Order: sequence, then C-alpha cells, then structure tokens
Amino acid sequence: MEKGLLIVLSGPSGVGKGTVCSALRKDMTELVYSVSATTRSPRAGEIDGVNYFFKTREQFQRMIENDDLLEWAEYVGNYYGTPRSFVEETINQGKDIILEIEVQGALKVRSKFPGGIFIFLMPPSLEELQSRIETRGTETDDSIRSRMSTALDELKYLEHYDYAVVNDQVELACERIQAIITAEHHRKDRMLPIIKEMLEKVYSEKQS
Repeated sequence: MEKGLLIVLSGPSGVGKGTVCSALRKDMTELVYSVSATTRSPRAGEIDGVNYFFKTREQFQRMIENDDLLEWAEYVGNYYGTPRSFVEETINQGKDIILEIEVQGALKVRSKFPGGIFIFLMPPSLEELQSRIETRGTETDDSIRSRMSTALDELKYLEHYDYAVVNDQVELACERIQAIITAEHHRKDRMLPIIKEMLEKVYSEKQS
C-alpha cells in the first residue's frame, strides 16, 4: 500500500492558514486533520480525539520525555503539541494528513519528519497582510506592529519549505495546494516501491 502524505501548511500570523485549511478540508473530504494534544480543559462541545487529545500535564510531560511529539510548545500555562503516533498511523493507512501550524512549529516538525510536504502560505503583499490583521478588530496598534515585525522575520524562513503558495484568493490557494498534493503522489520515488513489488512478483512466479 502506498503511504499517505504529511502536508504541513504554515506561514506568518494573519496570512489565513486556518481559513485556507478549512476550505481545503471541505474540498478534500478524505484529507485527515492532524489533531493536537493539549493540557487545557475541554470547552463546551469539544470531543477528545476529535478537537484535541486532552492530556494531564503529567501525561504530556511523559510524551515529551518519550519523544512522542513532532513539536510542542507551552502557551498561557498549557502545553500544545502534535502527537507523532497519530500522524504515523494515518500515513501508514495510506491517508493524507494536514497539519496547520505556525512557522517555528513547522521547523521543528521538519527536523523530525523530513519526508513531509512543507507548504509556506504567503500574503499577496505586506500591505494586504497588515490589512487582514487590522480587520480582525481585536488588535491594538502596538499588537499590529508586533505581528507585522514577527511576520517579516517569518518570511525569511521560506527557504526551509518545499513550496510557496500565495493566498490572494482562498479558492485559488486551495487549487494550488491540491495540485501540489496530486503531483507529490506521482513522484517517481513514491512509485519505485510499487514497481519493485511488481517485478519481485513476476520474478517469484517465474521461479515457481
């Protein structure tokens, strides 16, 4: 069986990762969403294993010690991370899985899972990125400046990714990502094990 792909969608804050990821999952219903682990308490309606894998701090710390996470971080007193086992089990079942994550987290995943497909989502321009942050209506002037400064730093990490997709329109960005996934499934190095299996079968039949 051909293994699935780990698709890592990343990019600067405010670029629209969540919006693009949600739209992509509607278009590609077979695409599995990578469920994160967290130590925060479940909110109303959240289901363990669907929204998050809810863990105690002790359980999460054991996951860190056992290298069971592709990446992790502590935010506002709670741990968040990507369980390695969920990703690997999904891929081994021949299913594609997408991980939507910040740039620093993506770089950590790359170091532990170099075979993933890393896609950097870019804004059409810095002016548009600032406009998107401002239209959230939840940011102060200082916060906007801070986010823009961080975004400029994060843009420098593009060289660590396999692909760059401009998010000018969500539908077009999704089409580009789908094209990347289709092309990746047809790379010769992913087909070589299948060819090898075919040839071994023929050779075995000739010997019997």
